[in-house]
Amino acid sequence: MKIDKKTIKNKLKQVLDPELGISIVDLGLIYEIKIEKEKVKIVMTLTTIGCPLFSLIEEEVKNRLKELGLKEEEIKLELTFDPPWTLERMSKEAKAMLGI
Repeated sequence: MKIDKKTIKNKLKQVLDPELGISIVDLGLIYEIKIEKEKVKIVMTLTTIGCPLFSLIEEEVKNRLKELGLKEEEIKLELTFDPPWTLERMSKEAKAMLGI
C-alpha cells in the first residue's frame, strides 16, 4: 500500500489527547509529516513542556501507523517545542469542543 501524508494524517486523527479527548491533529500538535523511502518521520509537540502523557501519545501514534503496515523501525517521532504550541494551532472543531 502506498502511504501518503493525507493517509497518515487521517490515521493520526484517531489519536486522542488523553486529557482533552481531542485528536492530536485537531489540537495542532503535528508539525510535520515526512515520508522518505518507506520511512515515516512525525515532528510533533505537546500542549505543555514536560507533559507526563507523552509516552502514551507516542505509543498510540506508533500503533496507528503500524495499522498502515509500517514497522516499528520505519517510524520516527521527534518531539519539539520550537515553535511553542499555542491555541491558534487548533482546528475550528477543536476550539468548538473546548468552547474557545
